[in-house]
Amino acid sequence: MLLPEMDGNLTLHFANFSTLFVCMVLKFPQIFVLMRAKATNGVSLNSLLLELVGFIVFMSYQMYYDYPPLTYLEYPILIAQDVVVLLLILHYNRNMKHSLIYATVFVGGWQLLTVQKWVIDLAMSLCTLISAGSKLAQLQCLWRSKDSGQVSTLTWGLATYTCLTRIFTTMITTGDTQVLIRFVIMSILNMWVTATVIQYKPHAVKQD
Repeated sequence: MLLPEMDGNLTLHFANFSTLFVCMVLKFPQIFVLMRAKATNGVSLNSLLLELVGFIVFMSYQMYYDYPPLTYLEYPILIAQDVVVLLLILHYNRNMKHSLIYATVFVGGWQLLTVQKWVIDLAMSLCTLISAGSKLAQLQCLWRSKDSGQVSTLTWGLATYTCLTRIFTTMITTGDTQVLIRFVIMSILNMWVTATVIQYKPHAVKQD
Protein backbone atom coordinates (compact mmCIF):
# COMPACT_ATOMS: atom_id res chain seq x y z
CA MET A 1 0.00 0.00 0.00
CA LEU A 2 2.92 2.34 0.70
CA LEU A 3 4.26 2.36 -2.87
CA PRO A 4 0.97 3.45 -4.56
CA GLU A 5 0.58 6.14 -1.88
CA MET A 6 4.09 7.44 -2.54
CA ASP A 7 3.45 7.43 -6.29
CA GLY A 8 0.23 9.37 -5.73
CA ASN A 9 2.03 11.95 -3.59
CA LEU A 10 4.80 12.33 -6.16
CA THR A 11 2.23 12.84 -8.93
CA LEU A 12 0.40 15.43 -6.84
CA HIS A 13 3.63 17.28 -6.05
CA PHE A 14 4.65 17.22 -9.71
CA ALA A 15 1.24 18.58 -10.76
CA ASN A 16 1.40 21.36 -8.15
CA PHE A 17 4.97 22.44 -8.81
CA SER A 18 4.79 22.12 -12.60
CA THR A 19 1.65 24.27 -12.56
CA LEU A 20 3.39 26.85 -10.38
CA PHE A 21 6.46 26.86 -12.64
CA VAL A 22 4.38 27.20 -15.82
CA CYS A 23 2.36 30.05 -14.29
CA MET A 24 5.56 31.90 -13.39
CA VAL A 25 6.21 32.36 -17.12
CA LEU A 26 2.66 31.92 -18.48
CA LYS A 27 2.16 35.46 -19.72
CA PHE A 28 5.76 36.10 -20.77
CA PRO A 29 5.20 34.97 -24.39
CA GLN A 30 2.19 37.32 -24.63
CA ILE A 31 4.15 40.17 -23.07
CA PHE A 32 7.05 39.67 -25.50
CA VAL A 33 4.70 39.49 -28.51
CA LEU A 34 3.05 42.79 -27.54
CA MET A 35 6.37 44.52 -26.88
CA ARG A 36 7.80 43.35 -30.18
CA ALA A 37 4.74 44.27 -32.25
CA LYS A 38 3.85 47.46 -30.34
CA ALA A 39 0.27 46.66 -31.35
CA THR A 40 -2.66 44.78 -29.81
CA ASN A 41 -4.46 43.30 -32.82
CA GLY A 42 -6.58 40.33 -31.76
CA VAL A 43 -5.94 40.87 -28.03
CA SER A 44 -9.19 41.54 -26.15
CA LEU A 45 -9.07 44.12 -23.36
CA ASN A 46 -12.46 42.96 -22.06
CA SER A 47 -11.18 39.39 -21.90
CA LEU A 48 -8.17 40.48 -19.84
CA LEU A 49 -10.28 42.52 -17.42
CA LEU A 50 -12.69 39.63 -16.86
CA GLU A 51 -9.76 37.26 -16.39
CA LEU A 52 -8.33 39.54 -13.71
CA VAL A 53 -11.66 39.61 -11.90
CA GLY A 54 -11.87 35.81 -12.06
CA PHE A 55 -8.33 35.39 -10.73
CA ILE A 56 -8.91 37.79 -7.84
CA VAL A 57 -12.19 36.16 -6.82
CA PHE A 58 -10.79 32.63 -7.07
CA MET A 59 -7.68 33.42 -5.02
CA SER A 60 -9.70 35.27 -2.39
CA TYR A 61 -12.08 32.30 -2.06
CA GLN A 62 -9.22 29.83 -1.62
CA MET A 63 -7.54 32.04 0.98
CA TYR A 64 -10.80 32.72 2.84
CA TYR A 65 -11.42 29.00 3.36
CA ASP A 66 -7.78 28.22 4.20
CA TYR A 67 -7.20 25.87 1.27
CA PRO A 68 -3.65 24.48 0.87
CA PRO A 69 -1.47 27.32 -0.48
CA LEU A 70 -0.07 25.09 -3.23
CA THR A 71 -3.56 24.92 -4.79
CA TYR A 72 -3.65 28.66 -5.48
CA LEU A 73 -0.08 29.95 -5.09
CA GLU A 74 0.16 30.71 -8.81
CA TYR A 75 -2.64 33.28 -8.74
CA PRO A 76 -0.66 36.22 -7.28
CA ILE A 77 1.90 35.58 -10.05
CA LEU A 78 -0.79 35.44 -12.73
CA ILE A 79 -2.43 38.61 -11.45
CA ALA A 80 0.91 40.47 -11.54
CA GLN A 81 1.54 39.29 -15.12
CA ASP A 82 -1.99 40.25 -16.20
CA VAL A 83 -1.39 43.74 -14.80
CA VAL A 84 1.72 44.04 -16.99
CA VAL A 85 -0.26 42.90 -20.06
CA LEU A 86 -3.03 45.38 -19.18
CA LEU A 87 -0.56 48.26 -18.93
CA LEU A 88 0.97 47.31 -22.29
CA ILE A 89 -2.46 47.22 -23.94
CA LEU A 90 -3.37 50.62 -22.46
CA HIS A 91 0.01 52.02 -23.50
CA TYR A 92 -0.18 50.85 -27.12
CA ASN A 93 -3.83 51.93 -27.37
CA ARG A 94 -2.92 55.33 -25.88
CA ASN A 95 -5.30 54.86 -22.93
CA MET A 96 -2.88 54.99 -19.99
CA LYS A 97 -5.11 57.55 -18.27
CA HIS A 98 -7.55 54.71 -17.58
CA SER A 99 -4.98 52.75 -15.55
CA LEU A 100 -5.75 54.64 -12.33
CA ILE A 101 -9.47 53.94 -12.72
CA TYR A 102 -8.85 50.22 -13.20
CA ALA A 103 -6.48 50.13 -10.22
CA THR A 104 -9.05 51.81 -7.95
CA VAL A 105 -11.87 49.48 -9.02
CA PHE A 106 -9.81 46.29 -8.67
CA VAL A 107 -8.25 47.17 -5.29
CA GLY A 108 -11.59 48.35 -3.88
CA GLY A 109 -13.41 45.28 -5.14
CA TRP A 110 -10.72 43.00 -3.74
CA GLN A 111 -11.21 44.50 -0.26
CA LEU A 112 -15.00 44.08 -0.41
CA LEU A 113 -14.87 40.39 -1.32
CA THR A 114 -14.10 39.15 2.18
CA VAL A 115 -16.24 41.59 4.17
CA GLN A 116 -18.95 38.94 4.62
CA LYS A 117 -19.01 35.18 4.00
CA TRP A 118 -22.02 35.46 1.69
CA VAL A 119 -20.16 37.99 -0.47
CA ILE A 120 -17.21 35.68 -1.22
CA ASP A 121 -19.56 32.70 -1.69
CA LEU A 122 -21.70 34.65 -4.15
CA ALA A 123 -18.61 35.93 -5.97
CA MET A 124 -17.26 32.38 -6.27
CA SER A 125 -20.58 31.12 -7.62
CA LEU A 126 -20.26 33.75 -10.37
CA CYS A 127 -16.52 33.19 -10.85
CA THR A 128 -16.93 30.44 -13.45
CA LEU A 129 -19.30 32.62 -15.49
CA ILE A 130 -16.87 35.55 -15.26
CA SER A 131 -13.88 33.44 -16.31
CA ALA A 132 -15.87 31.79 -19.10
CA GLY A 133 -16.92 35.25 -20.24
CA SER A 134 -13.24 36.18 -20.43
CA LYS A 135 -12.50 33.33 -22.84
CA LEU A 136 -15.62 34.03 -24.93
CA ALA A 137 -14.65 37.72 -25.16
CA GLN A 138 -11.25 36.69 -26.52
CA LEU A 139 -12.89 34.32 -29.00
CA GLN A 140 -15.27 37.07 -30.15
CA CYS A 141 -12.32 39.43 -30.64
CA LEU A 142 -10.52 36.83 -32.77
CA TRP A 143 -13.62 36.05 -34.83
CA ARG A 144 -14.17 39.74 -35.46
CA SER A 145 -10.60 40.63 -36.38
CA LYS A 146 -9.64 37.29 -37.98
CA ASP A 147 -6.11 38.23 -36.88
CA SER A 148 -4.21 36.59 -34.02
CA GLY A 149 -0.82 38.03 -34.94
CA GLN A 150 -0.37 39.64 -31.51
CA VAL A 151 -1.95 36.77 -29.52
CA SER A 152 0.49 34.23 -28.09
CA THR A 153 -0.32 30.62 -28.94
CA LEU A 154 2.14 29.45 -26.29
CA THR A 155 0.44 31.44 -23.52
CA TRP A 156 -2.95 29.90 -24.29
CA GLY A 157 -1.47 26.43 -24.63
CA LEU A 158 0.22 26.75 -21.23
CA ALA A 159 -3.03 28.03 -19.72
CA THR A 160 -4.75 24.86 -20.95
CA TYR A 161 -2.09 22.73 -19.25
CA THR A 162 -2.46 24.51 -15.91
CA CYS A 163 -6.24 24.05 -15.92
CA LEU A 164 -5.87 20.33 -16.66
CA THR A 165 -3.39 19.86 -13.81
CA ARG A 166 -5.69 21.78 -11.46
CA ILE A 167 -8.53 19.37 -12.26
CA PHE A 168 -6.28 16.60 -10.93
CA THR A 169 -5.02 18.47 -7.85
CA THR A 170 -8.54 19.61 -6.90
CA MET A 171 -9.85 16.05 -7.08
CA ILE A 172 -7.00 14.81 -4.87
CA THR A 173 -6.97 17.61 -2.29
CA THR A 174 -10.14 19.64 -1.63
CA GLY A 175 -12.68 17.93 -3.89
CA ASP A 176 -14.53 21.27 -4.12
CA THR A 177 -17.22 20.81 -6.80
CA GLN A 178 -17.40 24.52 -7.70
CA VAL A 179 -13.64 24.67 -8.21
CA LEU A 180 -13.62 21.42 -10.19
CA ILE A 181 -16.41 22.55 -12.54
CA ARG A 182 -14.57 25.83 -13.08
CA PHE A 183 -11.37 24.12 -14.18
CA VAL A 184 -13.17 21.68 -16.49
CA ILE A 185 -14.95 24.55 -18.26
CA MET A 186 -11.76 26.65 -18.38
CA SER A 187 -9.82 23.74 -19.89
CA ILE A 188 -12.34 23.35 -22.71
CA LEU A 189 -12.48 27.08 -23.43
CA ASN A 190 -8.69 27.49 -23.29
CA MET A 191 -8.31 24.69 -25.84
CA TRP A 192 -10.91 26.42 -28.03
CA VAL A 193 -9.06 29.75 -27.85
CA THR A 194 -5.73 28.04 -28.59
CA ALA A 195 -7.17 26.35 -31.68
CA THR A 196 -8.69 29.65 -32.85
CA VAL A 197 -5.39 31.52 -32.34
CA ILE A 198 -3.63 28.91 -34.48
CA GLN A 199 -6.35 29.16 -37.13
CA TYR A 200 -5.98 32.93 -37.49
CA LYS A 201 -2.19 33.14 -37.29
CA PRO A 202 -0.73 34.99 -40.32
CA HIS A 203 0.88 32.46 -42.65
CA ALA A 204 4.16 34.35 -42.52
CA VAL A 205 4.36 34.00 -38.74
CA LYS A 206 4.92 30.43 -37.66
CA GLN A 207 5.81 31.04 -34.02
CA ASP A 208 5.55 33.76 -31.35
